Amino acid sequence: MDKEKVQDVLDQIRPGLQADGGDVELVAVEDDGTVKVRLTGACAGCPMSTMTLKNGIERALKDHIPEVKEVVQA
Repeated sequence: MDKEKVQDVLDQIRPGLQADGGDVELVAVEDDGTVKVRLTGACAGCPMSTMTLKNGIERALKDHIPEVKEVVQA
């Protein structure tokens, strides 16, 4: 899986996170299709961060890159 493609998708959704005072940082792309990210800013301590991770970030990545199996926090 191409790390650059993953970063491109994250760059597309980043403005939505930044609008709420948060951000996302790509940590790793594993061979098994797992993408590791770090939520920062307001997202780091937000009780909705799991929903943001699964329903926002993971869904967007899977829609654009079928090889993505799961997105987890690093």
